[in-house]
Amino acid sequence: MPEDADPSNSRSRLGRTVSRLISLLPGVALCALISLVALGAQSLEERAFAHPYVEALVIAILLGAAIRTVWNPLERWSVGIAFSAKQLLELAVMLLGASISFAAIAAAGSLLMAAIVATVVVALAVSYSLSRMFGLSTRLAILIACGNSICGNSAIAAVAPVIGADADDIASSISFTAILGVLMVLGLPLLIPLLRLSATQYGILAGLTVYAVPQVLAATLPAGLVSTQIGTLVKLIRVLMLGPVVVGLSILMSRKRAGGLSMKAMSPFTLVPWFIIGFLVLAAFRSLQLVPDGVVAPVTRIAAFLTVVSMAALGLGVDIRLLAGIGGKVTAAVTLSLLALLAISIGLVHLFH
Repeated sequence: MPEDADPSNSRSRLGRTVSRLISLLPGVALCALISLVALGAQSLEERAFAHPYVEALVIAILLGAAIRTVWNPLERWSVGIAFSAKQLLELAVMLLGASISFAAIAAAGSLLMAAIVATVVVALAVSYSLSRMFGLSTRLAILIACGNSICGNSAIAAVAPVIGADADDIASSISFTAILGVLMVLGLPLLIPLLRLSATQYGILAGLTVYAVPQVLAATLPAGLVSTQIGTLVKLIRVLMLGPVVVGLSILMSRKRAGGLSMKAMSPFTLVPWFIIGFLVLAAFRSLQLVPDGVVAPVTRIAAFLTVVSMAALGLGVDIRLLAGIGGKVTAAVTLSLLALLAISIGLVHLFH
């Protein structure tokens, strides 16, 4: 009888699987509980201000870090926490593909699309260079560059598992980026009279510079419906840049880990992790309308919740003392990166009337 067909081996594998799942429960449940508290806090913000200025994933990281300062999780908890920080985050990134349709690119027009791509590429290079100039690690510099140039905390969360970033790098980049993201929402409308921006120009500026889609809505509401519509479109196309950037980083990091092997010597699954392949497949299905519209919203909500759970797990592994040590450098890097992005975007909006 083949070994695989041995009933005792099948029962043994099943037993190990069940045991593994049971061992994950305490840590995953703790992260989920923190996430529910964070989502509740975001809901209170939405009721009070109409838009969340501090997102649930930021709150989850801060809550997790606060718990970590007074309690060091034992192995009973750490197994599930580690699973939440890595595997659940990878699953969330994959599910995001179902919400992306490449049809949005065609609707934007070639000139606007070129402007968005150019802004993202230049901002990535400038932000990364500034971060390295301040002595930040390569991984932290990549996180700050992607967060600043593409879509803030969501980009940081998506890129982190690809480059192998640790909890401290993720927490520090998200925390400081979140603070400046709120300040951008509050201060950007002041540029409308100062620069004499039209509704179209301001919408493009907001879409190019503000980090998250809800924040774009908050920043453009004072300028009217036209600004809101254009800002949202520009922002969504900017978010689409996350796919190529993540795939490019995945290939680059895989080749680096493999010691510079040629592309022919590496399989596609070695170059691109499973969750990035899943992301691209779901995005292709969505673009081909193989993913029904009614499925997109639930899948997006699941991905968002899993991301918050992962952020809670990362917070539980954060060393607050390390954050305090690099806080000044990260703040300087993020601030100058954001100012550079703003300057680039202001230059571009004058092409559009």
